[in-house]
Amino acid sequence: MTDETTKPGAHDEPTEALTSARPEPDAPTEALTSARPEPDAPTEAESPAEQPAAPQSAPSRRLTGAGALIGLLLVLLGFTLVVQLKSNSEDKAYASLRQEDLVTILADLDAREDRLQQDISALEASRRELVSGAASRDEIIKKAEERADDLGILAGTLPAQGPGVLVRLEDGTKKITANHLLNAVQELRGAGAEAIQIDAPGGSVRVIASTSFVDADGGIVVDGVKLTGPYSIKAIGEPRDVAIAMRFPGGVVDDVTRDGGNVIVSEPGTVDIATVRSAPTLEYAKPVS
Repeated sequence: MTDETTKPGAHDEPTEALTSARPEPDAPTEALTSARPEPDAPTEAESPAEQPAAPQSAPSRRLTGAGALIGLLLVLLGFTLVVQLKSNSEDKAYASLRQEDLVTILADLDAREDRLQQDISALEASRRELVSGAASRDEIIKKAEERADDLGILAGTLPAQGPGVLVRLEDGTKKITANHLLNAVQELRGAGAEAIQIDAPGGSVRVIASTSFVDADGGIVVDGVKLTGPYSIKAIGEPRDVAIAMRFPGGVVDDVTRDGGNVIVSEPGTVDIATVRSAPTLEYAKPVS
């Protein structure tokens, strides 16, 4: 029977070897503790010197300026498109017109331009006179009085004197009618007569724009005054022009002669028209200032 008693010396060496190979229980704890970084201490990668800087507002400002510029460009582009479309529509409107119509429109525009240029020149001349002091108070009053005199002569409220003609209408086989007298007055006005007066047995009448002629027994009623022949018409104007108007073929002289009457046209040199009318009293019409 084998002796299985363990010898004391045989088991002691392995135990010591195991004991020396096993690490001390406190050593790992110290290694782990030394390897773990402190929670409050920043690492080398996260040092304040190398941390990323805080974002600034400059990029946002640059972005806002760029957006405003883009918006402005879009507005200008839209405005340009609108103007172009309007121009195209106007061009199409003129393109549909005939050449004759375009020539007429161009001539009308030229005429308007000429009139406006004349008005501008007259206004500038008046302005220069007023600014330079050439048109003094006395000169302005004088011009106003001259204008009032001109209107008074045309309205028949003032006597007049000047070169002109004397036209005498005499009855013949037929009497002078209101139509003959009216035609003579119209021819004189057309020739540039500025003042006209009719003298005849029965009175004198100053002819104005509203003068009427009506046939009556034994004569002609002119503005309510009955006149009988012969009739003398005084007219102030350019003698040559007025005389030619009376003798024009188919005019007053031929008309009266054909009806058996007689017309005598003379140029006395100076014609005096003394008959005047009272100034009318206007009830409704008022001047516009």
